Amino acid sequence: MNLQALIEQASKGEIRELELLSLEGGFYLARVRLDRGQFTLLDDTAKPMHLRSINHLRELLKLVPPFPCVLVQQCVHDEMCGSREGPIESLRIPFSLTTPW
Repeated sequence: MNLQALIEQASKGEIRELELLSLEGGFYLARVRLDRGQFTLLDDTAKPMHLRSINHLRELLKLVPPFPCVLVQQCVHDEMCGSREGPIESLRIPFSLTTPW
């Protein structure tokens, strides 16, 4: 899904959630959930769009009607140490496109 398609889907109220995935190296990827599946936000060359921050995403979508967003981060300590048993869940922090923290 490219930025224009994301804007169109948001204008129609079809976006269920946007996950902003925090990745190693200090960049983020956006994954958009619709009723018909999940899609990664792509750039003009059809590669995953690298975002710099939540504010970068806010700037790209400043004219779009708001929809649910969540920042997703893996727990690095658990990955490195492996001290807990069972599945390790991601940290999920809701945020708004319209209001800063």
